[in-house]
Amino acid sequence: MEQNRQNASFGQRWSDARPTKTLLFWSCVATAVATMIVGFSWGGWVTGGTARSMAQVTGDDAVVKRLAPICVVRFTQDPGKVQKLKEVKDTDTWQRGDYVKKQGWATMPGEQEPDGRVADECVKLLMLTSNK
Repeated sequence: MEQNRQNASFGQRWSDARPTKTLLFWSCVATAVATMIVGFSWGGWVTGGTARSMAQVTGDDAVVKRLAPICVVRFTQDPGKVQKLKEVKDTDTWQRGDYVKKQGWATMPGEQEPDGRVADECVKLLMLTSNK
């Protein structure tokens, strides 16, 4: 009988195999865990909280991108814009946003305080347009 079993094909041995309920249960659990690991690691799955925070960041970035051109327009309406552009260029890179906030260009209509992220994006746009 042992020799007959060794000579049996793989398909025959597969059909003769009878897994226990315990083996079947733990195989299903391991498969579910492996699926979750692969999905969250490489599959791009995220939790609801992560998706909400990603949406919030994306929304905030979109708002800043839309408000920065308003800041540039306010700069172009400033009568001393040529001198102030030179001052911005002479200011250290990390202090340029503060300079724009002090000038009031980053204070949006209806707001009391200037937005630092809008000021930083405004500086980037000013530097791009001044180099052309």
